[in-house]
Amino acid sequence: MAQMIFVNLPVKDLEVSKGFFEKLGYSINPQFTDDKAACVVISDTIFAMLLTEPRFKDFTKKDIADASGTTEVILALSADSREKVDELADAALAAGGSPANEPQDLGFMYGRSFQDPDHHIWEVIWMDPAATMGES
Repeated sequence: MAQMIFVNLPVKDLEVSKGFFEKLGYSINPQFTDDKAACVVISDTIFAMLLTEPRFKDFTKKDIADASGTTEVILALSADSREKVDELADAALAAGGSPANEPQDLGFMYGRSFQDPDHHIWEVIWMDPAATMGES
């Protein structure tokens, strides 16, 4: 079985957050979704667990970071092409997200970033396959 990742994120408004990710083309797995949590299916092995802040507190003794004023994590997703980077970043901005940083274009690597409604930072990155194999 392939290793999977479940990224747990605190959210202020579960319905707003679910709607945001659905507008990006991701689905919600109803098996792991209720009024306190939602499972966003990003791929076969990547999932974002959106947890209301009270539910998130059940998993930690630490304070929840206010992502509008501090960065607790930067989540990076790969894309198949430069165009796919732009499609996802543009969809995020159209769905109510906000810009996080300036686009980065290094030729062999291209990326853009955005913040979701709870200010978690997401990067979308494409890398030239030849560059990742050490080819010039």
